Order: sequence, then C-alpha cells, then structure tokens
Amino acid sequence: MAETRLYIARHGKTMFNTIGRIQGWCDTPLTKIGEEGIRELGLGLKEADLEFKLAVSSDLGRTVQTITIAQRELGILGKIPYYQDKRIREWCFGSFEGMYDGELFNGVLPRISGIVDASTMSFAEIAAGVYEADSANWSEPWEVLKERILSGFESIAIDLEKQGGGNALVVSHGMTIATLVHLLAPDRPTNLALDNGSITVLKYENGQFGIEAVGDLSYRRIGAELLKKNS
Repeated sequence: MAETRLYIARHGKTMFNTIGRIQGWCDTPLTKIGEEGIRELGLGLKEADLEFKLAVSSDLGRTVQTITIAQRELGILGKIPYYQDKRIREWCFGSFEGMYDGELFNGVLPRISGIVDASTMSFAEIAAGVYEADSANWSEPWEVLKERILSGFESIAIDLEKQGGGNALVVSHGMTIATLVHLLAPDRPTNLALDNGSITVLKYENGQFGIEAVGDLSYRRIGAELLKKNS
C-alpha cells in the first residue's frame, strides 16, 4: 500500500480577502490575481511530479473554483474522482459574515472576552466569543466546530487509505486549515494567516495524522517562474 498524504491548499485570493472582509460561509469569487495564484500552484505541483488519486474541496464556491483551476493545470481535471465535503468549510461567523476583519478581531472579540489583543486569543476563545456575540445564532460552538473539521479531514484520509493510499489534493480554507493544524499539534505556534494557494501536507498512518508541512508556498513560487518563462 502506498503512503497516504493530503496536500491541503488554501483557496485562491477572493474579492473579500482583497478588501479584508470576513468570509466564512458566505462566498465571493476568486479575483484575477487569485486565479493566477492557483494556476501557479497547479503548475508547481505538476513540476514536482506529484500524482493525485483523489480531489476534494469544501462545497463553497471559492474552493470549487480553486480546485477546478488547479486540476486543469495539473492535467487531471475529470480524470480522477472528485467530491465536495461541507465539513471542511470555513468557520461560520454568523451575523459577522461580511464584516471587516478589524471590526471583529479588534472590536467585538476584545469587548466580549475582555482580552485587549485578540491576536493572543486561542481558537477556542475566538469560537466562544463569536458564538456568544452572534445575534443570528448561526455560528458553531468550539466543540461542534473542532469535531466537524477533524472528522472531515479524517474521512478523506480514510477514504484514500481504503483505495490503497496515495495523494489527495484537498482545497479548504485558512481558519479551517489553521484549526486542523492546532488540533493535531496544540503546542505548535498558531498562525491564522495562511497564504492563499499555500500547501499544508499531512501524512496519515495507523489512524493518525502527522504534519509534514504547513503553509508551504514553494509550489506557487515554482509555478510563477514557469508562467514567467512561458510568457
């Protein structure tokens, strides 16, 4: 059996990413720059001679758009199984969806939690603050959120392992990927700001994930060089 690995990409840069608005379960499309970044990613993964047996994205439009572009550049679009899993969606920010990032992280959360600097808050504290302040009651409590994220990625790994292992190309979201890394390695320094088109690599073995890379931009850099040469 081949080793089982998930190559987890954050989706390409979107309209809301560009203007600093919160984008959880709401959705905006990739910008032209965002599309170009994912072309770079796809070309870089192809240049690395990586073979993918499975492709999975969340069900939100920005990840569907991302994985379509990446697969096209890899030359595997329509040639390998692909499905969507809503468990690997972004966090739901409820009534704060579409708000400027700064208003939530520098205004609402510090007022709710009493913590002056929201950047020092844990994922559990952020989730608790959002859940408490969300007047729409749409956001998820921490226990529900972390179970959703873990079960989603574990399901992909188990599915792939049953097929004899190999690599899966997975497209998810910044906070979701960062939360997953934190759940797998709580002592690892937390970085909420994973770049668009970065790759986090997990190896799955004996029912456990091991982290091999977090937020790797080397594939995008290689792809950017290739695009430059070809132009």
